[in-house]
Amino acid sequence: MRNILLVFLATLMFGTTMAQDSAAVVKWTYQATQQSDGNYLLQFRGDIGAGWKLFSTTMHDDQPNTRVVFDSSLQGKVGPFQEKGNLIIAAEPLFDNEKLGYYKKEVLIEVPITGIGPSSEIKGSIQYMALKGEEVVGPEEQAFRFSIDAAGAISSKSTTLRQQTDSSSALRRSSIDLANPAAGCGGTGGEDAGSKSFWSIFVLGFIGGLIGLFMPCTFPMIPLTVSFFTKKGQSRSKGIMNAFTYGFFIFLIYVLLSVPFYFLDAGSADILNNISTNAWLNLLFAVVFFIFSLSFFGLFEIALPSRFTNAADSKAGIGGTVGIFFMALTLAIVSFSCTGPILGTLLVGALNQNGGALQLTVAMAGFGLALGLPFALFALFPNWLSTLPRSGAWMNTVKIVFAFIELALMIKFLSNADLVMHWGLLKREIFFAIWILISLAASLYLFGILKFSYDPPPQKLSAGRKILALVFLCFAVYLSPGLTNTRYANRALISGFPPPLSYSIYGASSGAGKGVEAKVVNDYEKALALSKQTGKPLLIDFTGWACVNCRKMEENVWTQPEIREMIEKDFILVSLYVDDRKQLPENEQFIYTNGAGKKQEIRTVGDKFVTFQTENFKNASQPLYAIVSPEEKLMNKPVGYTPSAAAYLEWLKCGTGK
Repeated sequence: MRNILLVFLATLMFGTTMAQDSAAVVKWTYQATQQSDGNYLLQFRGDIGAGWKLFSTTMHDDQPNTRVVFDSSLQGKVGPFQEKGNLIIAAEPLFDNEKLGYYKKEVLIEVPITGIGPSSEIKGSIQYMALKGEEVVGPEEQAFRFSIDAAGAISSKSTTLRQQTDSSSALRRSSIDLANPAAGCGGTGGEDAGSKSFWSIFVLGFIGGLIGLFMPCTFPMIPLTVSFFTKKGQSRSKGIMNAFTYGFFIFLIYVLLSVPFYFLDAGSADILNNISTNAWLNLLFAVVFFIFSLSFFGLFEIALPSRFTNAADSKAGIGGTVGIFFMALTLAIVSFSCTGPILGTLLVGALNQNGGALQLTVAMAGFGLALGLPFALFALFPNWLSTLPRSGAWMNTVKIVFAFIELALMIKFLSNADLVMHWGLLKREIFFAIWILISLAASLYLFGILKFSYDPPPQKLSAGRKILALVFLCFAVYLSPGLTNTRYANRALISGFPPPLSYSIYGASSGAGKGVEAKVVNDYEKALALSKQTGKPLLIDFTGWACVNCRKMEENVWTQPEIREMIEKDFILVSLYVDDRKQLPENEQFIYTNGAGKKQEIRTVGDKFVTFQTENFKNASQPLYAIVSPEEKLMNKPVGYTPSAAAYLEWLKCGTGK
């Protein structure tokens, strides 16, 4: 589990910041030979750049590794891999001195495949990680493709994308003039949502800090630390000042944790959006949340290495402001086993918002303020200490309740990956069923029916525990209609968290009667042709499968009768999913040079639509709504998340000149 977290942090902190040309790190070449009828040997040769280490295929999934992944359509059987080259096994400092296997200069990977019929294809990709000093690249992906003719002969086909052509330049529409819309109503696409989001994320961070404050690792420190400062100071005012300084340093330490993520923002306008909608990272987030939940259930503790604690603690006795800073740092390190999962929740949540690193700073500021402020307030009003509840088993109850919440969040991130990859594993009703089971389990635990051997229920349940148990029980009852194929399936309270109404075990048509029923087109060119044919303007909906606010708009705003009627009768609605990982047909894949001169690979549906959005509307956030005429003239300014149905209706009317 430690390894999983190390790989996760290394990938997130370093891999996404590297602007390396992947071909300069590892250049892959392929060839294949026919061994017998239906049996082939595939060879993947990697020429590794100077100074780089390419991790071996023999590494475990929770370690940096290389993988040869075949397309799910493969009919044959893949034999055991063989690596040829100089395999080096050595301790790697960046990964906590764990012994890892890697290659330098070159490696040859051989993969036997049996049972392949004639006139077929073998497709897949090599996914790899490489290291140079403290620079980590990956997971990088290099596609491969082999073609087998009717006689059984095999040959490799190029996977190199063509350069920009006239068809690819269509991503930038010169007729869409963002600076001169026909009407001046609208906005920038996210200014109101941004300010509201910052406040909401600060409040969530503050609540997270309060939860962390009442954890067993933190709560007992309040009276001890406050008493230490008030007694040690030469005067009461000096003791209070030291306690305030201590609280401020706690706040500062957590804010500073967000600084590295500004380097992620610097690399690309939409890099955090790509992180939040990447299927494999969402799966990794799900694994991390599962580990967090197990930790809160008490199976083990997530703790930073003791050398960090010892190093900070040894400097805490220096005295003065420096000593107080290291005391605050010691508290942050010691309490990590309780606050780490909460911090991880904030981190992942911020990466899944459009505010990026700034939003993470706001969240961390709220978290640090909630943790640091009590130390200052109790030093100022020491009599308040007597009002604090005594440490006891109730703190363990808080941890276990939060463990159930972490499990629910794990399902959310599994759902994100399932949606963008169209696996069809976590349909809407299955999502609801799992959340209902988690809510019931939490309720049974709080009622003392579901028991843990290390956390027996108290002889008498407190009123607060009973109330919280009823809250979870009521929530399970509230979710129950989500299992049905009725108009009550739309649960407004949690809009955006479960999959959309159309992603259902009852079929896509189950969304009928629960939302906008107009013909929704998911292809811009087809929608534009329909717009010209009917004379209706286009309502462009830049959305995402994993976009929470998009679902809120679809299920709470678009369902309002007047808005719903107007969208169906007066517009051609086109929904463009920027996180759709479905591969474009090979003849539609290309390399696009954007307005800043940067080359982008357009391989998936999402690549195409997110580039179309950023090139024409200078915005990478979702949802984003724009209205254009059949001649592609911008009718008014685009808007983003608009929870007010009245405001959204006025914007629609303005876009049609009504």
